[in-house]
Parts: sequence; structure tokens; C-alpha cells
Amino acid sequence: MATFGAAANANTNPNKSYEVTPSPADSISSLSFSPRADILVATSWDNQVRCWEISRSGTSLATAPKASISHDHPVLCSAWKDDGTTVFSGGCDKQAKMWPLLSGGQPVTVAMHDAPIVDMAWIPGMNLLVTGSWDKTLKYWDTRQQTPVHTQQLPDKCYSLSVKHPLLVVGTADRNLIVFNLQNPQTEFKRIVSPLKYQTRCVTAFPDQQGFLVGSIEGRVGVHHLDDSQQNKNFTFKCHRDGNEIYSVNALNFHPVHGTFATAGSDGAFNFWDKDSKQRLKAMSRCSQPIPCSSFNHDGSIYAYASCYDWNKGAENHNPATAKSSIFLHMPQESEVKAKPRVASGRK
Repeated sequence: MATFGAAANANTNPNKSYEVTPSPADSISSLSFSPRADILVATSWDNQVRCWEISRSGTSLATAPKASISHDHPVLCSAWKDDGTTVFSGGCDKQAKMWPLLSGGQPVTVAMHDAPIVDMAWIPGMNLLVTGSWDKTLKYWDTRQQTPVHTQQLPDKCYSLSVKHPLLVVGTADRNLIVFNLQNPQTEFKRIVSPLKYQTRCVTAFPDQQGFLVGSIEGRVGVHHLDDSQQNKNFTFKCHRDGNEIYSVNALNFHPVHGTFATAGSDGAFNFWDKDSKQRLKAMSRCSQPIPCSSFNHDGSIYAYASCYDWNKGAENHNPATAKSSIFLHMPQESEVKAKPRVASGRK
């Protein structure tokens, strides 16, 4: 057993990424970068929302813990206001908190559901917070009011949501993908059955609002365009697999500059892709633990990812003595995240 343990430990950071310290005491559920500065927020199963300031000097990084707040139960999701002043967090206490981080203010509860809040987003064009819950609703909140501006019934439990105003995509249980045009948020714009045969794990809207990516527990990603005339561009691809071992795709993040995207999975790997050329740009080495969440910073020069147990094999496979939750920072080279120029083949 000793040699097995040693081998596993040697592989905790195979990509030689920078480790954020101190690391959370339990599994990390979400990572969110400020849209304006290199400030990273992590939520975790130890009921905490933590924040670090990241400074760069050439190719080296340094992190300093800035502040933290607590929920009464595990925290599952986070989001930033577009001006970078305020953090939102939600989770198993069925409420969302607004934390005026930059001003040093105290967090206040701004949203309530009847079940855990699993995902959220700030909508800059509307100055509203949208929260998705296992209570099968989507709620829109003006943070100055105690009641939601609108409650949207969903066909099933919300698993993931993504906003690129005016596009909102929601993935629910039973493989439903519901698309909303936020200029008319009270009506479903489109409801799609996922192109993936297994449970939806994550969704993210295209930067140009013309479609979305969806990832499933079965090591597969779907690329979906909304325009009926673009349906021939839709495709799915396999990833985060190792022979017969198939892992969940846990996170999808578009690069804010190049429009390429990263996938992260329960196999402990993260990869960079270009959907337009259907190419994998870079496959990174597998960490010894799953990657449950990830995030690019505002200019795409830092990719943060968590490495920790994601409970995909249940409590019986969780060993608190060996489990360590880590947050790593990877500085992508341009060749990893910039689409390669297409070579004309001469064929039409």
C-alpha cells in the first residue's frame, strides 16, 4: 500500500501549476474570478466562501488570502457582479448571500429557495441575480427587494445555468435544456432534449450568444447552435475517458479572448479545445483527484482549477485521511488556447 500511496501522491500536481494557499478544508464546489481583477473566489463543502488576491511577476504567481464568509451549510455556487465589487454565493442552506467584498461590508441574504441553490449568475443587462435550485425553479432577484422579480417553473431540478445576455441556458434533470431570451424571460424560447444520452453536468453559453456547450456524466460534450439554419454545425465529442473508464465532464469555460474553451473532468484532467475546427488544442496531465470546477480570469492569462474528491463514487470511497482539496493556477501558453490557423486543403 505504501508504494501505491506514494505513486498517487507524486501525481497531485503533474502540470506544475501554482497552488493557492491556504487550501479549503473540504471539497471545492465552485471557482469564480472577478471580471475586473485577479481576485479568485472559491466555495466549498466546509460552508465557506474564500477569496484570494493573485499577483503576477513575469511567469510567477503569488496569492494572498483576502477574506472569507460562512454559510450555515455547504456552499455550491458563486458569481460576481459585473463591476467586480460584489460576490454572490448559494448552497445547501437554500439561500443566496450578497457579499460587498471590495467595500469590506457584511454579507446579506438576497435570495431564498425551497431546496439547495446549485447555480447562479449575475445578469449585467438587467441588474438582476438569477438563481437555479433543486426546487425546480429559476428565480430572478433585484437585490434591493426581498421577493423575486419573477419565478420561472422548470420541468425538473436545476443542475446548471449560464448567462451571456440576452441568452440564458438552463440544464435540468431528465436531460432538459431550456433556453431563455432574457428580453422576454417569462417565456421559454426553446426547450431541447440534450444531445447527450446521460445526465447533464454543466452548460455554458457561447460568448457570441449563438449557442451553448453541454457536458454530461458520460465523458461527452455537445456543441449546440440555436439558429435552425446552423443545426448542421452541431456535434458531440468524447473526452475525459481512459480506455473503458468513463468520467464526468464537470466544467466548461470559454477563454475570454480567443473563444476556445476548456473542459475539466473527474479523471483529473483539463483540456483546451477549439469548437470551430473541432480540434483539441492541448491535453494536460491528469491529477490524482477529480477536477470539479474551474475558471479563467478576466483576460484568460490564468486558468484556475480545483483538485479534490467530487463524491462521484459516494461516501464509501472518501478517505478523509488522504483526501486533500487543492486549488491550482495554470498560466496557459498562447498555443494551448489560441485557435490554430486553418490550412486550405484545396478541396471544396
